[in-house]
Amino acid sequence: MLGVGRGGPLGPGASAAVDAGRPVGAGSAVAPAAPSAGAHRGFAGGPPEVARQRPASRSIGEREAWVALTAVEGLGPVTFGVLLRAFGSVAAVLAAAERPSGPKRLIAAAAGEGLRLTSDVAVAVGSARAASALLQSALGALGVTALIADDPAYPARLRAIELPPPVLFIRGDPDALSRERAVAVVGTRRPSDEGRRTATRLAEILAAAGATVVSGLAVGIDGAAHAGALRAEGTTVAVLGSGHGHLYPAVHARLAREIVEASGAVVSELPPDAAPTPAGFPRRNRIIAALGDATVVVEAGARSGALITSSWALEQGRAVFAVPGPIDRPQSLGCNRLLRSQAGEVRIVAGPDELLEDLGYGVPLAVRRRARDRSRSATPDPGAVLARLAPPEAAALRCLLGGPRTADVVAAASDLAPATVLAVLTRLEEQGLVLATLGRYRVTGPLEGARVTDVGALRGGGAAGTDP
Repeated sequence: MLGVGRGGPLGPGASAAVDAGRPVGAGSAVAPAAPSAGAHRGFAGGPPEVARQRPASRSIGEREAWVALTAVEGLGPVTFGVLLRAFGSVAAVLAAAERPSGPKRLIAAAAGEGLRLTSDVAVAVGSARAASALLQSALGALGVTALIADDPAYPARLRAIELPPPVLFIRGDPDALSRERAVAVVGTRRPSDEGRRTATRLAEILAAAGATVVSGLAVGIDGAAHAGALRAEGTTVAVLGSGHGHLYPAVHARLAREIVEASGAVVSELPPDAAPTPAGFPRRNRIIAALGDATVVVEAGARSGALITSSWALEQGRAVFAVPGPIDRPQSLGCNRLLRSQAGEVRIVAGPDELLEDLGYGVPLAVRRRARDRSRSATPDPGAVLARLAPPEAAALRCLLGGPRTADVVAAASDLAPATVLAVLTRLEEQGLVLATLGRYRVTGPLEGARVTDVGALRGGGAAGTDP
């Protein structure tokens, strides 16, 4: 199996019992990282030496004990499970660790299952209960809810994997993690324009079909997937590779707020003060894969983290889909190789309708569109078309009534953000109002042949800036 520790995923052939080491590949030597003394995280600016001071501990319940133990740096889900089994409850683990012989007892319990627990981590466990009040205060300040694996609301999909996070730190609606339909959409941080549009379009279609779109909030394909789900007024879940107090990337702080406001969720298995590290992102990818019934890889380079997510999905028995791309495009290399090397397990995304059909999500969009078109008694006039659209869509269409334009020109003429324009144009394509040809967009369907004067003057100087 693929293990996971504080240092990230452990490759095939590595011991899953190693829980505090750096990432290792098949056949690599395992070298556990040794946290510094007083390894319990200092919350809300608390001093790092809090573990050595051992202030008087207050009484806490089992749920709070789970959260406190999870926050001990250097202690991951494997170690957590070992200690829980050895002492019967997490509260008992903390109580035992606070005794003079406690660290030795913890080290012996871990060794009994072939796990090396360093003395620094064992000592830090003894300070976890004392630091719990600061941790709870930090969670409250950030509006974060802690959900432990014993809670009935803990996502069943996540509980079913071999290494579920003991605690989930959630901002937003916890129910978003347990909807009937859920699909992960992932890819490179450096996508092509076509890849970004594809991710947005697929996410919109999946959200419209009632699926929660799960991704990692990263720039690139992840951000486009979240934005597409929001455009469809659907639900999306973002999984962080850091704590909520260090949301990464910071440029997506607004997107995170929009996800929460739309009844979605931003989730992490790390406590709020955990800073982003390179090892944290491969580790979080197992959660992205687990929260979806399937994973769709849109674009991925040869060493993209999205390929790690697909590996986790296959390991967890989830369906994996990949969007093929040009053989000379670096962003498509990972997807194309995935389709070649895992031909029996990874399915090709032949189109939006085919993806919905393969997922078992009912009638393909093309069939529904044809039925919708047949039900219309008359083709609406251009003014009526614009009247029923949201303002961003109407602004983009008014610009395109002046002639074919690139997305950049539409953005400049309509005062819309470039990312918004791509989502808007994708949505208009789905409604049969816009057609992309040679990198430019033109009106089609009921608006084809319409002139600017048919719907009034363009706003925001939309008639200007026609591409040569």
